Amino acid sequence: MKFKWRKWNRIIHRDFGYFFFGMTIIYALSGIAINHIRDWNPNYVIKTQNISVNVPDEINKSEVLNILKILDEEKNYKKHYFPKEDQLKVFLKNGTLTLNLNSGNGIIEKVKVRPIFKPVNYLHYNPIKWWTWFSDIFAGALILIAISGLFILKGKKGITKRGAWLTILGILIPVIYLLIFYY
Repeated sequence: MKFKWRKWNRIIHRDFGYFFFGMTIIYALSGIAINHIRDWNPNYVIKTQNISVNVPDEINKSEVLNILKILDEEKNYKKHYFPKEDQLKVFLKNGTLTLNLNSGNGIIEKVKVRPIFKPVNYLHYNPIKWWTWFSDIFAGALILIAISGLFILKGKKGITKRGAWLTILGILIPVIYLLIFYY
């Protein structure tokens, strides 16, 4: 009985592709986020709001809470301090308020977790040892999926014709980039 390697190649490619679909999406999304880390914060949305309030002569916790009440932030108060003589910093749940005590002008910064990117980035950074092992298995599976994918099609669209040119091009692009920008 002849070994049917093409049949087993398709089975490996198909089943690993199905099984690691979720991981592929996780790493692809977090890869996009990491690629653009200079353009945006993939883990948090940070919103700022300029504010202006009347500042009382003496600032204590009660007065800080009154200022926050005007800004509808009283329920978010955690604590406050004075980083400079003329500046008040208030820590809020999911944010901060920085207030210039001379002018009454300030900024409220609100921080909100990005619902999809934060968790996938967490997984991409391998938070615990067993996840690292699973990620390594996934990386090995990607290699198998890539290699088995080369041999799925036969004929003029397969690896011996059109597929060969596309594979060579796909290898040359990162090699050329490395030669130009890395070496």
